[in-house]
Amino acid sequence: MRVKRTTQTSLLESDPVDHPLGEELESISNWLDGHPELLDAVAADLGAQDAVGRAGLSCETVLRCAVLKHLRGATWRGLAFALTDSLSARRFARLEPLPPPKKSALQSGVCAVSAETWERVNRCLLDAARAAGVETGERVRVDSTVTETHILAPSDSRLLYDGVRVLAGLLAEARERLGKSAVPCRDRRRAARRRCLAIRTKRGKAARVMLYRQLLRIAVDTLGDLEAARPAVTESGAPWSASWLECADHYAGLLKAVAVQSARRVLLEENVPAGEKIVSLFEPHTDIIRKGGRETAYGHKINLATGRSGLVLDVVVESGNPADSARCLPMLRRHRAHYGNAPTHAAFDGGYASRENLRGAREMGVKHAVFSRKRGLKEEDMTSSPWLFERLRRFRAGVEAGISWLKRCFGLGRCRWRGLARFQAWVHSAVFAHNLARLARLRPG
Repeated sequence: MRVKRTTQTSLLESDPVDHPLGEELESISNWLDGHPELLDAVAADLGAQDAVGRAGLSCETVLRCAVLKHLRGATWRGLAFALTDSLSARRFARLEPLPPPKKSALQSGVCAVSAETWERVNRCLLDAARAAGVETGERVRVDSTVTETHILAPSDSRLLYDGVRVLAGLLAEARERLGKSAVPCRDRRRAARRRCLAIRTKRGKAARVMLYRQLLRIAVDTLGDLEAARPAVTESGAPWSASWLECADHYAGLLKAVAVQSARRVLLEENVPAGEKIVSLFEPHTDIIRKGGRETAYGHKINLATGRSGLVLDVVVESGNPADSARCLPMLRRHRAHYGNAPTHAAFDGGYASRENLRGAREMGVKHAVFSRKRGLKEEDMTSSPWLFERLRRFRAGVEAGISWLKRCFGLGRCRWRGLARFQAWVHSAVFAHNLARLARLRPG
């Protein structure tokens, strides 16, 4: 019996997928098609890349792949598979005439777009939403959250071991390239690892202090070996020597800072301020964030402003751990700079409350400024009626749902991109993807 095979449908002739998620992608795609000016900003960043190898992805494909990554919550490998396997993903990314890209090409293309470009692109979206009457910016709610960096829970012993491990790897590379006689050194990684593990399990303060002294000695000896190897690497003049020296300077400086930090905290029993601590050798920009007496987070504080439509009107990646009360008026000033005037109604979390912030908001033109906790303020000082105070207080609670959606569905909870610049780009690209999805639901088609 002969089985008749069906003819394979061409991707170029396929129709949109008849499914709610496919319809949402089609709506987002149509909106992007209607705003080609977004591609100019992305093209400027992609043009800065070195033209090596075959022609890279188009700026339109890079923009759409970045949005698709956040919409699906996918890794680079998962995104590459989706573009290979999913017809709707290929249609959305405009890859139909081309073979699907590998994860390395996707990563290099998307990560080349800067945080400033993502912020500019999001401003274009907000301007379009304002012109369409979706969001006027007259009602604003502000709250803060934390986006974590992709690091393990920090400890001084782990940081010292990481520093020894990285520098020992650099010394091993130099020894392999230049010979054992040119780079005399010892591999202390195993000794450092044993002390690190022993510190975690050892009981008794005196015993742990002794192990820390040994681990600090290992770190100092490794730094000495690195300094001894530096002249040989410099004199070699090899193509790899410049990057080796740059990497050695970077991690040696961090290991020295960690050694000082560990000695102060463990040996001298000092309380090292959070602003002076290093919590990761691989993400040294990470801040220590403790909000409201809850558990400690390691990443960066994010201040968000959302409107009545649910669109994120502004997002700021803060440096350090500033108090919410110190960021109330700056967020209002940023809103006024974008929309031309201050919002008529503003609702804030209780941490932003202070009499100075209320007075400053009134001077900017905010008619009704409400804080979820009064902190010594009276309702009649914030609004004209108890009814309006309760309405705005409930309106502010909606920002909690928006933050939860951003973290669960768009990756704002944890950034897996390395470096501060890419961390900021991750936050702004996630906000842009969120606003696109929100706008597609508010104005389908």
